[in-house]
Amino acid sequence: MRVSIERQKYLIDYTLAALLRRKTRNLGLLLVYALLVFLFSSALLLSQGLRREAALLLQDAPEVIVQKLVAGRHDLLPADWLEPLQRIRGVGSVQGRLWGYYYDPAVKANYTLMAAPERGLAANEILIGAALARIRRIGVGDYLSLRAASGQSLPLKITGVLNSVSELLSADLLLLSEAGYRRLFQLPPNVYTDAVLTVRNPREAPTVARKIALVFPDSRPILRAEILRTYDAVFNWREGMVFVALSSLWLAFMILAWDKAAGLSAEEKREIGILKAIGWETGDILAMKLWEGALLSITAFLSGYVLAYWQVFYGDASLFAPVLKGWAVLYPEFQLTPVVDLQQLLVLLAVTVLPYIVATLIPGWRAAISDPDAVMRG
Repeated sequence: MRVSIERQKYLIDYTLAALLRRKTRNLGLLLVYALLVFLFSSALLLSQGLRREAALLLQDAPEVIVQKLVAGRHDLLPADWLEPLQRIRGVGSVQGRLWGYYYDPAVKANYTLMAAPERGLAANEILIGAALARIRRIGVGDYLSLRAASGQSLPLKITGVLNSVSELLSADLLLLSEAGYRRLFQLPPNVYTDAVLTVRNPREAPTVARKIALVFPDSRPILRAEILRTYDAVFNWREGMVFVALSSLWLAFMILAWDKAAGLSAEEKREIGILKAIGWETGDILAMKLWEGALLSITAFLSGYVLAYWQVFYGDASLFAPVLKGWAVLYPEFQLTPVVDLQQLLVLLAVTVLPYIVATLIPGWRAAISDPDAVMRG
């Protein structure tokens, strides 16, 4: 065992010396290799981090949301739906919600407005998101004027800025009282945007949704699990779009790696021939080429992955953030929780490291099984 370890140690020493003799070529390949790993790792880590944040935030989403449909489109929900919904077996509580969108021409952005009775706001008070406060340069004590559906200006006093910890959800959010919301959009008191339900047994949520559809055929029950699947599908689509853009770079690198590794130079062939002539076995030469490919590829992989990890979790993920987060005027600022997925790491290793190692071994094996004299002359 000790002899085998010493043997591998000498092979590594020789491989490092061989790499340093061709340092210009190997350094260029290492930089390109690390850049490719950095790009793929950045997209994967950012997508994984956003999925995790979305899943954590949506844990508190309503178990069931009920919307009224007219001609297949979302319509206002009558208040007299709430009591029949409450009587459905398995439903814990029912609450009507008021929410909508407001376009502000001053910043050319859409706000999300929601009535928040639990906040105890007066009819002329409002809470705003941190991103809105930042871009409009307003804060507690200032007034935000919104144009009501009647055309009149509705001045609202800002009594608080929503916590920046929840900025992923609240960047463009405005919270009003129910009276202020109805006044802004000129809504009658007997309608809501939709209704949210709690279910006594969360595992029965699909059954409750089917019961709702039977009682109200013109309704659309939406489960929390369906919202999570939708977010996951959106991230998968955007991640795939990034990978399609990067696939041309990956193919170009594979061609470069194959050309560099498979096309042994006359010097390398002569070196292998000399090693065979002085007594090296085919297995020793293969082990040396394996160490050569492994040392270069793993160094590039670790360099690219560590740099991508820092860029995503500590450098604001500015490289792919607009693509994976989405485009917006009121852009949320938040810190992703550092996380590493072992399965994702292994897939990335298989895609980037294994092809190069294979490309290194094949020409080395061909030269190792040839006659030393022929190899040196070639």
